[in-house]
Amino acid sequence: MQDRRIKNILTAEPLKQKIEVRGWLRTRRDARDFSFLEINDGSCLDNLQVIASSDLENFKDIVLKLHTGCSVLVAGVLRKSPAKGQTVELHADRIEVYGWADPESYPLQKKRHSFEFLRNIAHLRPRTNSLGAIARIRSSLSYAVHQFFRDHGFIHVHTPIITTIDCEGAGEMFRVSAPSHFLKDNSEEPRDSEFFGKPANLTVSGQLQAEVYAMALGNVYTFGPTFRAENSNTSRHLSEFWMVEPEMAFCDLSENMALAESFLQYLVRHVLEKDSLDMSLFAKFIDKKLFAKLDKVIENPFVRITYTEAVAILQKADKNFEFPVRWGTDLQAEHERYLCEIVFNQPVFITDYPKDIKPFYMRVNADGKTVAAMDLLLPGLGEIIGGSQREERYDVLVARMQELRLNLEEYRWYLDLRAFGTAPHSGFGLGFERFLQFVTAMNNIREVIPFPRTPGSALY
Repeated sequence: MQDRRIKNILTAEPLKQKIEVRGWLRTRRDARDFSFLEINDGSCLDNLQVIASSDLENFKDIVLKLHTGCSVLVAGVLRKSPAKGQTVELHADRIEVYGWADPESYPLQKKRHSFEFLRNIAHLRPRTNSLGAIARIRSSLSYAVHQFFRDHGFIHVHTPIITTIDCEGAGEMFRVSAPSHFLKDNSEEPRDSEFFGKPANLTVSGQLQAEVYAMALGNVYTFGPTFRAENSNTSRHLSEFWMVEPEMAFCDLSENMALAESFLQYLVRHVLEKDSLDMSLFAKFIDKKLFAKLDKVIENPFVRITYTEAVAILQKADKNFEFPVRWGTDLQAEHERYLCEIVFNQPVFITDYPKDIKPFYMRVNADGKTVAAMDLLLPGLGEIIGGSQREERYDVLVARMQELRLNLEEYRWYLDLRAFGTAPHSGFGLGFERFLQFVTAMNNIREVIPFPRTPGSALY
């Protein structure tokens, strides 16, 4: 007798084999001489139907008392199912209960719960069809991220979560501090006002540290948690989120965009090919046009326009935007979605933004007004990727940092990369949760991360 995951049982297990299954009860339906049990172990969307005969020794004492949420072991023989919609069923000869779930207090029942309700019980919501499917898709796409970069010769680098610099220069960072007793030596005198000897924060990006390794190893990437102390409670923002950030030496903006396009299309193909069953749930209940939308991403090259061209299109648009459009200001979500949904109806790269609205590290173009930056916009979502060619010229970078009144000594190590063997290099960042939103059509980003952290909310 061997233990089996339900995903394998439903697809590959031979009939008339004796097996054991462990999982959680979804439903129980009673007939005259037996009960139908639906068991799920989290390995796939589908349940395994179990036939529990009244001949079982504990049928009256155990089986007829089972309710949704109970964890059980079922041993029996796998047989072909005569019922429509399933290929096999398990005929039980032994059922054991690991843990009971009181039907009066267990909050998950066989009905559709709102995502807002489930958000308040994040410790139980992975047991639902939708959130369980998201967890499996997230895991699958995490693997795909690593597979893509490994296949393209990239080296994975772990960049620090605690940092003493502000990559974006926006100041929206979480301060890292320590209890006061950690800052005293044996004489009970204060040792220093900071645990690390200087102010430290949770990172908003691993990009600058990734550049260190790109300038030694060529092509690298980092994939990890990032943090932003932004007081924004929208359906598109989190205080803790995951970023995929590749960095490439000897790479210009055009090559950077080509990699970003190839990467995004690879992830979409992966989820369509490897996670079709889970994806079908969202295509059925969330967005009936989901598969058509994703197919469009992989069928055609992405549009490429400059920021100046985008502004001209928006200013001529027969639409009243909430935020006025003028050259030199950042594009808002309504502008981005109008471009990729109404004008082009496909993914759009926007390049060459005004330097005054972009961070210091982006390469200044020949016009002196714009930088070699790019954003990728997706229909139904807006910005999904932001990137640039980095400023590799020492004097230009110093002038830009002085213009923004940055402390050059704090970034001395970053300047050293330009002083010692500088080279053209580029990179981008993909918000992993936003991409999950796109492929699942989920409206709120809080549903695609296991434990969402937002202003005023940090459960668990």
